Amino acid sequence: MSQALKGIIPPLVTPFKDDETIDEAAFRGTVRFMLEKKVHGICIGGSTGEGHTLSTEELARLCEIANEEIQGAVPIVAGVIANSTAKAIEMSKAVARHNVAALQVTPVHYVFKPDEDATYAHFERLTREVGLPVVIYNVVPWNYLSPALLVRLMKGLPGVVGVKQSAGDLKLMADLLIDLPEGKQVFTAVDALLYPSFALGAHGTIAANPAAVPGVTVALWDAVQAGDHARALQIHRALLRFWNALFADNLPANVKYALSLQGCPAGGPRMPMPQPDPARQAAIRTQLESVLRYEA
Repeated sequence: MSQALKGIIPPLVTPFKDDETIDEAAFRGTVRFMLEKKVHGICIGGSTGEGHTLSTEELARLCEIANEEIQGAVPIVAGVIANSTAKAIEMSKAVARHNVAALQVTPVHYVFKPDEDATYAHFERLTREVGLPVVIYNVVPWNYLSPALLVRLMKGLPGVVGVKQSAGDLKLMADLLIDLPEGKQVFTAVDALLYPSFALGAHGTIAANPAAVPGVTVALWDAVQAGDHARALQIHRALLRFWNALFADNLPANVKYALSLQGCPAGGPRMPMPQPDPARQAAIRTQLESVLRYEA
């Protein structure tokens, strides 16, 4: 990779206008907000960014805008959420024109699950035809890749440079870390357990909590890197309470609401995702006030 990936890499929300088109001005503001919080990179088109709703052209445009704002200051990861190898390649080639450091690619996520050899063939063709480094986004519940398969992919395919390990099972991430091939990376998306993930040796995080409170997660990362585990534990407890308020099936909308409370307008979600209801808003406001005390 021309730019190394590490640390706090928030998956940016995608602001939408009332007509559900992308609010480019608000997206530029979101990018600048993240840079002000000293993040180590950004991810575009991930789950938090409602990447499953974006067209190829929209994803590429967001990458273009981000590059205009960032000017090479931090690496950009582009999320590719697609249900076929051909579509994943189409999206990847479109964003590759915009100085993307790596791709974050989900396994296919429709109801038909390929076997392990087919999954291997999917990533082999993708990395061969596109030529960009790939971080596998291991998130799909009915196509959740085992540590053994992930290690096989990283060992066999030079273009697969790492894994973003999602869902709530820290044991699976720990298993992956102890067998990790040399030179490969694991990024945690176990939002409730960022602190133990970092302590176990995760190379960073691409997750919703960093998208909502980037400065706090930078402070957590810095504390762990400095060996200040007393402070890290304090931040973890506040972050966990915040996460418990934030997490729901409309998580991207909740992240947008949390950003708006910090002076970063982030628009609404695309239908059919709902806005946070009044009870959720109140919970987020309460925990946000507490967790922001730990900003870096």
